[in-house]
Amino acid sequence: MIHVTTTCANLDQAREIAREVLTARLAACVNITPGVVSLFHWQGQIEEDTEVTLVAKTTPERRADLVAAIQRSHPYDLPVISWEEVGTTPDARRWCYAETGAAQSPD
Repeated sequence: MIHVTTTCANLDQAREIAREVLTARLAACVNITPGVVSLFHWQGQIEEDTEVTLVAKTTPERRADLVAAIQRSHPYDLPVISWEEVGTTPDARRWCYAETGAAQSPD
């Protein structure tokens, strides 16, 4: 199981992307955290904005399609970041694979 993360301008935008990727079974779960204060480099300046973080749980097999779906729907010019699995419980791994329709989870 891996995490794919991005930020959105508002809660409605985050919910729309989350529902899209869940409906397509590209993610087993999407966590949305509003009120994140982001500081970032942008066009030669350090900017600060309040955003909404979106974290999707998926499988390595679904990563590319998930990232592509987010990029198609996302209005930001920013990269989507994915985190390789470091470790998880076998039950969580099986759940994620089952919900995304991926090949059987390697235990």
